[in-house]
Amino acid sequence: MYARLLHPPKQQSFFLFGPRGVGKTAWLHDQLPGALFFDLLDYQIYTELLANPTRLGERIPHGYKGWVVVDEVQRAPELLDEVHRLIESRRLRFALTGSSARKLRRRGVNLLAGRALTCHMHPLTALELGKDFNLERALRYGGLPLACTSTKPATYLKSYAATYLREEVQQEGFARNIGAFSRFLEAASFSQGGLLNMAAVARECAVSAKVVEDYFSILEDLLIAIRLPVFVKRAKRRLITHPKFYYFDAGVFQAIRPRGPLDAPEEIHGAALETLFLQEVRAINDYKDLGYRLHYWRTAAGDEVDFVLYGERGLRAFEIKMSQNVRPDDLSALRRFREDFKEAKTFLLYLGHRRWHDRGVEIVPFVDCVTNLNQWL
Repeated sequence: MYARLLHPPKQQSFFLFGPRGVGKTAWLHDQLPGALFFDLLDYQIYTELLANPTRLGERIPHGYKGWVVVDEVQRAPELLDEVHRLIESRRLRFALTGSSARKLRRRGVNLLAGRALTCHMHPLTALELGKDFNLERALRYGGLPLACTSTKPATYLKSYAATYLREEVQQEGFARNIGAFSRFLEAASFSQGGLLNMAAVARECAVSAKVVEDYFSILEDLLIAIRLPVFVKRAKRRLITHPKFYYFDAGVFQAIRPRGPLDAPEEIHGAALETLFLQEVRAINDYKDLGYRLHYWRTAAGDEVDFVLYGERGLRAFEIKMSQNVRPDDLSALRRFREDFKEAKTFLLYLGHRRWHDRGVEIVPFVDCVTNLNQWL
């Protein structure tokens, strides 16, 4: 097991959110040895506690002072009332994991406001993988722990896409037409790293735009997709307003994305490279509590900066290039961004090996950046 950058709160109860497969349960077993575990994916435990949530308290010995873990708590949001009561009456400490925010948002999560912190877990980062990080493998298979350690990562990722993304949605009743949702998953992959065009995706899936909007919300609630908003602070130019879309992990994206003779490999690899950078930034931002809000920047004239990070620590802009060479035109969007935001630190990441500075833009090898991301954020 790789050592994770995330550390649990010392005393306070907490929620731990993250997509299925990122290693939440294994991490909790490692970090909270001796904790009482209630796994709601276990059908017997799930049905017993769902029928009568007070049984949770009955199954915790009186006088117990250790941690209590409720795994996949979104399956039974009714338990949060009992968790709330046990925190107040018996001063118990809970770690509550979730791979979906949909049901919790609808029912109960606010009951623990102020009594439980919120943490997030992401795929393995380059910093966590250390010497085992390999860019080519990361682009192809992403950072899910089993994809990083399996001898057949492609098989695992196909199973993840088929078993989890489709069956979980069906079991939880999120989408009535699982066939249309399956088509949607593939259609959405063509938007990876691009502007989100609801109408085009709806046509591809043969469903209404309203249904597609709900499908995108399902992906976000399951924590497996991100819609990146445009950066509009102090806008001096006319900007595009549509968000950009990303699956949360480069390997999951690659497993879902259909391929054919008309698909340009560099287009798919370029989207995977952006995805890899995004998943690294999201992880470090959460683990180190940096407080950045993530955006992109694109003008109506077509100038685009892939990622803009904005927060109390400053303003940073990153352009990602799937190339071993840097041309003058590659820097033009970053330079226009700097014209509007002179306080910004701007970076171009590429696949070469040399690092230099060019009129306000730091040009950095991609691997150097993601393996030392703290330095750049």
